[in-house]
Amino acid sequence: MIELINDYLIKDAFIVVPVLLIFGAIFKNTPKLTDWLIPYMLLPLGIVFTIALLEFSTHAIIQGILVTGVAVFSNQLYKQYCKRKR
Repeated sequence: MIELINDYLIKDAFIVVPVLLIFGAIFKNTPKLTDWLIPYMLLPLGIVFTIALLEFSTHAIIQGILVTGVAVFSNQLYKQYCKRKR
């Protein structure tokens, strides 16, 4: 799986993943914000952050989408793992 991620994501964009995870945790603890909205809020943030890192281009937008996917997917893996251990 790591090789697959390395094939599509550039190393400069990896820094956005923990940033999105932090924003996701902040959004999760925000009252009156439903959980299903969190990925939709993280997507534009991921795109904006990668555009800031890589300059505006189609490639930066795609990297933002992929980075957001990695952040949301890794969060779900962690949550499912913790739920399984109970």
